[in-house]
Amino acid sequence: MRVPRLVGLMAVDARESARTHDLLLDAPDRPDFRRTVVDHVVRQYPQPGVEVPRGSLVHVWFDFGEGDGGGGVREPRAPLPPGGGIRREREEPREPAAPCAAVLSRP
Repeated sequence: MRVPRLVGLMAVDARESARTHDLLLDAPDRPDFRRTVVDHVVRQYPQPGVEVPRGSLVHVWFDFGEGDGGGGVREPRAPLPPGGGIRREREEPREPAAPCAAVLSRP
């Protein structure tokens, strides 16, 4: 029996896929795993494609572990972007200038 790919599936779909492959699922980071529905699997062990006996236990995780990072964690960047742009503070608005009379002339 080959382990199916569970990463990217919602919890409910991962349980169904494991059931159809005669595998058991365990989620160490979710004590309420049976009630977890819409969280997505981000890691699994054993890896997809590994041969295991029927009824084997597959571990799935729904959160990246400490230090593994995650989507959107990209700061601080190196090298830093150049100065100016949005970071530059804008000047305080001045008093509006007196209206000037426009002179229109035709040649």
